[in-house]
Amino acid sequence: MAIKPNLIVTHEPSHIGTAKKEVESLMEAIKHNAKFLKSDVDGIFNLKVKNARDTVKKLSKLAKKQIEMFDTTFHWTPIDKWCKSTIKDMQKTAKSLAKDIKKTDRWKMEIKKRKTNKHEQDLIMKLTSVIDRANVDLKNPKKIVKVEIIGNKAGFSLLGADELLKTAKLKKK
Repeated sequence: MAIKPNLIVTHEPSHIGTAKKEVESLMEAIKHNAKFLKSDVDGIFNLKVKNARDTVKKLSKLAKKQIEMFDTTFHWTPIDKWCKSTIKDMQKTAKSLAKDIKKTDRWKMEIKKRKTNKHEQDLIMKLTSVIDRANVDLKNPKKIVKVEIIGNKAGFSLLGADELLKTAKLKKK
């Protein structure tokens, strides 16, 4: 079975060489190793790291101090589970992650889709319908169900707010 990425990094597609060097220097800066895996989508690096959550937390700290190091990379997203991007498989995966959302937790779902013609509103309705938790909070969630759909595969993770790095938000500050 092929190695599956546990960290997805979006980058400027027209600067793939520069972006790859940036990832390598950022990993060196936090003393982590990353293996680049094959990607079918321009603008996405699929990485295999020892602990994706720990990597993103360390990169987030670094970004807060030195955002200029993040010139061509944008989103750093840990992935817990992969499945086929059929509604049935994605619902099953979403439901399996939901057990780790406490009844009192505020949560939301974020979906990014590439190489698919599925409609985002439909996806959100169908995937959130299997999560039996009432406290949806789009502004300040404690937990984020992150869904990355790439063609016929979907990566899922259940993240704390500090386990997802979006460099554009830090650059605005």
